[in-house]
Amino acid sequence: MIGYATLGTNDLDRALVFYDGLASAMGGKRLLTMPDTRGFTLYGAGRDKPMLAVTRPYDGGTASAGNGTMVALMADSRAQVDAIYHKAIELGGSDEGAPGLRGGVGDQAFYGAYFRDPDGNKFCAYRTGEE
Repeated sequence: MIGYATLGTNDLDRALVFYDGLASAMGGKRLLTMPDTRGFTLYGAGRDKPMLAVTRPYDGGTASAGNGTMVALMADSRAQVDAIYHKAIELGGSDEGAPGLRGGVGDQAFYGAYFRDPDGNKFCAYRTGEE
């Protein structure tokens, strides 16, 4: 149902370095860049799958992270959750909650890690169920 989510940035060059590295850690890549439209860039595993876009705001104003807004990135394994989190920190992101098990066990297990990109946008990399 979700085609793509868009996040604003005030420093497009910095954001592209961050998201190039983060997408790579998840098996994705830069799929489309439209430099004439404020740098709108799509990342993902394919155009037929949900994607993430980063761009300078269309109205020319300052980009800001939403309070209570978060993008959750589904991982293939708990090890990939760890890798995504560590890659985000390595790329200049900030910690919002180290990788770990939250909630129940078995099918209800939620293994997640929380971080922010350099513009302050919040993410959760997660895996549900048993490893």
